[in-house]
Amino acid sequence: MGVAYFYHLTQRPLVETLTMLLGKASSAGWRVVIRGTDADMLAQMDVALWRGPDDAFLAHGLAGGDHDADQPILLTTSVEAANGATCLFSIHGADVSPEEVARLDRVCILFDGLDDAALNAARGQWVKLKKAGARAQYWSEESGRWEKKSET
Repeated sequence: MGVAYFYHLTQRPLVETLTMLLGKASSAGWRVVIRGTDADMLAQMDVALWRGPDDAFLAHGLAGGDHDADQPILLTTSVEAANGATCLFSIHGADVSPEEVARLDRVCILFDGLDDAALNAARGQWVKLKKAGARAQYWSEESGRWEKKSET
């Protein structure tokens, strides 16, 4: 059974934190799906990842292309991961099921702690996953660096 990692963003922008975490996932050899709720926002994230530093380049693609299955990192709004991902990143409030947490090696839920709607959505996800018996960790960057604040 996997673990859901909740990342409460308060200091750094989403793309910076996501890039850092994707680098770690890529180094571990994981295939990743980034699930969002809005195709336009995912297209913007795609551009931001392409414009990242050369030494931190992350091979990736937007879902809907001819080579989705080959992408080590796939950005999508779909629940189905065409690239055989073992790691899911949920952004912009994309829903995660308890079954996904159980099936995948890791689930990362990133949310903007300065946005009340995003904060409430993350709290709802936490409650739903915990009621289903999923393991979860809460990480905060409030101190300026990432620290695990709780684990269940």
